[in-house]
Amino acid sequence: MIIFGASGHAKVILDILLANKREVEKIVDDAPPVEEIFGIPVERCVEVYPEESEAVIAIGSNTTRKKFALKYPLHYMSAVHPAATVSPFSKVGDGTVVMAYAVINPGAQIGQHCIINTAAVVEHDCELADYVHISPNAALAGNVTVGEGTHIGIGACVIQGITIGQWCTIGAGAVIIHDVPDGTTVVGNPGRIVK
Repeated sequence: MIIFGASGHAKVILDILLANKREVEKIVDDAPPVEEIFGIPVERCVEVYPEESEAVIAIGSNTTRKKFALKYPLHYMSAVHPAATVSPFSKVGDGTVVMAYAVINPGAQIGQHCIINTAAVVEHDCELADYVHISPNAALAGNVTVGEGTHIGIGACVIQGITIGQWCTIGAGAVIIHDVPDGTTVVGNPGRIVK
């Protein structure tokens, strides 16, 4: 198992893997800020990795995570913290990470390389495309659809049946009661488009 990225996000993912008793060989980064994390060595990225390498991308930026996944087509694994609640009737895509106390309820479909952060709630029948980030304590009610690359900020709430487009930013604490078009930034309660 290789972790790509050596920031604070990598610490959380490493913690998840170790809690699941997964052996992590190394952490790699294009500009390593440290020599090791929790006793696992951090090395500089190289251009070629064996395609059978199991890996998780520990990069918080949705755009950068997508670029990396496309550049390095490895065997990406999901990582789910043992303290998360993930329904067996949901689907979690390859490369997705689910932090402690997150909840993914039945019928939810989570894409590849998503981040479901600490104590986030993804209710029944939600659909999240690839590279989505649901921040800590954010909550999506049932039947919410979130487009590729969208970031839902910390503590945001989305009422049931809402569609949020691709590559949107939903600000911290925002309350989303209307659909959100692609590429927009929404803040406030109730949420309003600011960009």
